[in-house]
Amino acid sequence: MRRRENLHDLLTRADLRVVEETRPGSLFPPEAAWRIARGVAAPDGTAREALDAAWWRRLRDAGGEFLVAVLGYRIGGNDSCWTRVRHTGSGVPGLTGDPGFVALSLDGQVLLAQLPVADGTRVTALDRLPERLEEAAEVVGSETEAERAEVWAAVPGRPAWPLHWAEGLGSNPAATDAQLIRLLDVEAGFLHGCDRPAVLDAAVAHPDPQVRSRPADTFRPKLTSDQWVRLVRAEPSPERRVFWAQRARVWGAGLPDDVYDDLLAGPSRAAAAELPDLPAQHLPDLATDTHARVRKAACTRWKELAEPLRERLLTDTDQAVRTAALLAHHTAVPMPREILAALPDPQQALERCRLEPELEAELIRDGDPEVRLALAANPALSAYGVAALARDPQADIRSTVALRPDLTEEQRTAVRHDFDPTSMSYTLAWVEELHADADAMRRLAASSHPLIRRSVARARRLPPDVVAHLARDEDRAVRLFLAESCEDAPGELLLDVWRWWDGSFSHPGRPRSHPNFPRTGLLHHITDPSGRMRRLALDDPESTPADVAHLVRDPEAEVRRRAAEDPRLSPADAVRLLSDPAAHVRDTVTRNPRLPARVLAGLLHDRDTAHTAVTNPAIPAPVLDRILAAAAAAVAERH
Repeated sequence: MRRRENLHDLLTRADLRVVEETRPGSLFPPEAAWRIARGVAAPDGTAREALDAAWWRRLRDAGGEFLVAVLGYRIGGNDSCWTRVRHTGSGVPGLTGDPGFVALSLDGQVLLAQLPVADGTRVTALDRLPERLEEAAEVVGSETEAERAEVWAAVPGRPAWPLHWAEGLGSNPAATDAQLIRLLDVEAGFLHGCDRPAVLDAAVAHPDPQVRSRPADTFRPKLTSDQWVRLVRAEPSPERRVFWAQRARVWGAGLPDDVYDDLLAGPSRAAAAELPDLPAQHLPDLATDTHARVRKAACTRWKELAEPLRERLLTDTDQAVRTAALLAHHTAVPMPREILAALPDPQQALERCRLEPELEAELIRDGDPEVRLALAANPALSAYGVAALARDPQADIRSTVALRPDLTEEQRTAVRHDFDPTSMSYTLAWVEELHADADAMRRLAASSHPLIRRSVARARRLPPDVVAHLARDEDRAVRLFLAESCEDAPGELLLDVWRWWDGSFSHPGRPRSHPNFPRTGLLHHITDPSGRMRRLALDDPESTPADVAHLVRDPEAEVRRRAAEDPRLSPADAVRLLSDPAAHVRDTVTRNPRLPARVLAGLLHDRDTAHTAVTNPAIPAPVLDRILAAAAAAVAERH
């Protein structure tokens, strides 16, 4: 790829001076210009033998300025951005078809292009561009069944971008399970979002360890417990086998006893000993193992160990094991001063151990702020200690006390604490543990602390009275979390949240994808001043194709994007939206099955759109087979 400064040199040699680099806005996009220059969905009669001086005069404004993009040169990001230039010479600018360029008049009426193609150079010249594109959209939108069949019979032809097809094919909803299973040998990246049981079955049994790991090593794995177990068993590396077992437990998969037996018998026994939920029958062996790391892991199950094993671990020859045993032992038995002083690092003891009353009082009275902060979160802290730290001069210490689960609401309200309502929230673990307790949810939903109410709102199911209370909460984040997480959130709340929230990475689609989100009565929003509300109009079952056509021409890109994904979009409007100024609108309509086959086939062979076009469900299954074969051949050749 050529560097930016070389582009300036090229433009200078062509008697062009850069005025500015433009940003996407209401301009006709270079991507659409490149597509027309390649002959995809281009109006008839656009091809020329050459560009004469008359066409260049029509392109320039009175000051000699126009927009240009040069193939392969990256300015402002890539060659999908216009550069505004001024012609400083006389006659015709020195641009040629090598490497290729597209140019647009400032009023968007004239498009010129020269582009190298397989048999030479393709020259394009268009005036009345918007009008001509409207005419072309109507023509290609009236495609017949016979014309579609003829187009698909010729695909893929000479594959132009098979590697792009390999990367995108797995996201085509019309691809069969068999096709996706074949794709595993070509490009397995699609597994990150795949939820098809048969394909995931094939993936976890695949001979390539990288393929096997793809569906598990993702943000939200879709694997069943059985698939997790098979993944663990199929892993040849002992270290990775334990790693996958850990991941399986994180995602709630149950592991059978024989898997634990196998892991503990292998060379990664020490790592396996740290797995949660190990069957209890293994604990005596772990507590007496020759490996100190294994004995230390046994201390995490302290309450399940027999008294003789506890005594043995408390006097273990290894300091790390003794420390782990002491910390576990003193969660119930008060820790004396000499034990705390002898610990290599007292932090964990301050955070979790029960301390002798005199020691605790001294640390609260004389300890530095870091010590008091650690004690403030200690679940074993005495009532005296809690009361004392609730009056601490340090705001962060009081704020920590305010979130303790052992406070009454009256005590919590009395604590002067700081809370930034704009800060990122997390669900309090102790509240989450009570999500299934209706009485606890009622009590905590009335808490004075916003973070506790936010944590309640994260419950999947809540009693109706709790839902009604939280739906009126003064804290906007409480209402948001209720809309995102709670299956009982009311439609009225969901619609209100939609006015200002469009979904998060952790809860994509909510609140609009919530099953309680209202669907009827939305059509009247088609004239709402807010584009967010206009986007909802097409969700109404009373909406019509005419309403879709109306929103295709909406001034806001997000509204046009909603129209671009609608299955009632007309083929002509689908072609129109391919020239939308907003990239995400063009990207969305490229996936719409209403695109004419002739246009979609052209997009499959366009560098800018091949990856997205191959995800379009309108591509017939036999054509996907041929595309898959071409992609497999290209990948094999690359390797």
